[in-house]
Amino acid sequence: MRVAIIDDEPYSREEMKHLLRGYPWAEVVGEASSAEKGLEIILTKEPDVLFLDIEMPGMSGVDLAEALQKMKHKPEIVFATAYPDYALKAFRVEAVDYLLKPFEEDQLAQTMERLKHLLKVGDKDQARENPSMGKLAVQDEDKIVFITPQDILYIFREERETFICTEKKKYTSRLPIKELEAKLSTYPFFRVHKSYLVQLPFVEELIPWGNGVYQLKVHGADEAIPVSRNYVKELRERLEL
Repeated sequence: MRVAIIDDEPYSREEMKHLLRGYPWAEVVGEASSAEKGLEIILTKEPDVLFLDIEMPGMSGVDLAEALQKMKHKPEIVFATAYPDYALKAFRVEAVDYLLKPFEEDQLAQTMERLKHLLKVGDKDQARENPSMGKLAVQDEDKIVFITPQDILYIFREERETFICTEKKKYTSRLPIKELEAKLSTYPFFRVHKSYLVQLPFVEELIPWGNGVYQLKVHGADEAIPVSRNYVKELRERLEL
């Protein structure tokens, strides 16, 4: 796995290189102190993965990620930043993960496993030619459509039917939540209730509801989502609360 690191802080670049030495299958092929210099590395070195800071002089990391969407062979993106406020933007540009500084080895390990899995899934060109690869098949009235997992806000089960909610539309699926959870295991979804699966970057508020029960306010959702007591502790850990 070929890796490039783009960060304006030399210490952060050195720290990431040090941590990546623990993964012999990952090779750092380039580093840059700005998005502009990073773009040169991307074009010349063609890395598989980009560890990308967000707030940098000149072009931001998010701006660079948006520009890369037009590339035929774009690298997978992992944002590595000290700022938690950009998580929503990060996943809208299809980032694999969002690491907060100072980096935690356990969190990086999860990210590397996700990358390892993604990069084994076959050629990206093949995924583009076959719309079902890397996307989720859902029912839209009388037709089947393919949606990008990053667009899903949350999923819930009601009366033997599964509903998949995006910001623009609600779709249905015949699959139970457990199977969808397995299919989406490389994305930041979390089971908050036996009937609800939520994509964490879209969570805006965790609201106490009495007796150890909580509700979630999710970006773009009209309804509050229940959180079972059994899932509260792990959810708070995942949200770093």
